[in-house]
Amino acid sequence: MPKRSKPTAISMSTPTPSQFRTNADLRLLQRTMAAALMQPLTRKDGLQASTQVDFITPNDRMSGFERLEIYALQYWFRLLDCLYDDYPALRALLGERRFHRLCRDYLAQHPSTSWTLRNLGSALPAFITEMKARDVARVEWAQTLAFDEALKKPLRIDDLLGSDPSTLHLGLQPCVVLLQIDHAVDHFITAMKKADADVRGSASQAMSEAPTRARLAKAPKLKRERVHLAVNRHDNILYFKRLAPEAFAMLAALRDGLTLADAIEVALAEATPDTDWPAQIRDWFTEFSQLGWFTKFPHKT
Repeated sequence: MPKRSKPTAISMSTPTPSQFRTNADLRLLQRTMAAALMQPLTRKDGLQASTQVDFITPNDRMSGFERLEIYALQYWFRLLDCLYDDYPALRALLGERRFHRLCRDYLAQHPSTSWTLRNLGSALPAFITEMKARDVARVEWAQTLAFDEALKKPLRIDDLLGSDPSTLHLGLQPCVVLLQIDHAVDHFITAMKKADADVRGSASQAMSEAPTRARLAKAPKLKRERVHLAVNRHDNILYFKRLAPEAFAMLAALRDGLTLADAIEVALAEATPDTDWPAQIRDWFTEFSQLGWFTKFPHKT
């Protein structure tokens, strides 16, 4: 796991509202307030004692520091809640304490910068150094993408009849996410879903109802296994589909812009000759077309 970041004390000298003269004064206050709220909390989940709060006046019940701390805790706990909800399998794998420390360290280096909290955990898989945990985080982030990304008009087999494979470009549905991982995370999450309702099957921050928080059951064993996985959505339900390495390579090549002929060549570059590949590829295209995975390639204008 990544090393814990060291909290940085913030010193402030900012005009109070009664001293405002220009828009620049207001911008300075906004930036000062944001810096105070977004700085890492203490180990006991409080505002750092060194924070200067002379821009906030006390009232008859709380000091300026206590008033600012309420907002800081609201900011941090809301972000932590989002990560808790979007990465329940990772939480089960690491345990509550390790997961909480990971999220705190992650948010200290990757504060929210998007208009939607859906994107909050987008950099978490790359932030994690432990391979097991990284694979779980990659699959859970793929679930978020698969649930929230667009579903375009699919192409059917009949739409491809008469096309020249050497010039044909096919797009892949944005809600189909391809992953190559080194652990059987799909089986791990499926087992977790059976043991604990808190593990998301079709939820993300974009949904109107957040999953309920419950103490996770003991995580099942996560086995090491090379897996070529498609995470996809159908009727607002998420599914895992394991792919043959050659099918995975073909789909990835099509997604990345290769023609159909070139994608097949890439997919079969190291394939064994004891398979009837023309028949196998025809079966794959029939299956993937029935699933609605193919779309028109998004040509740039």
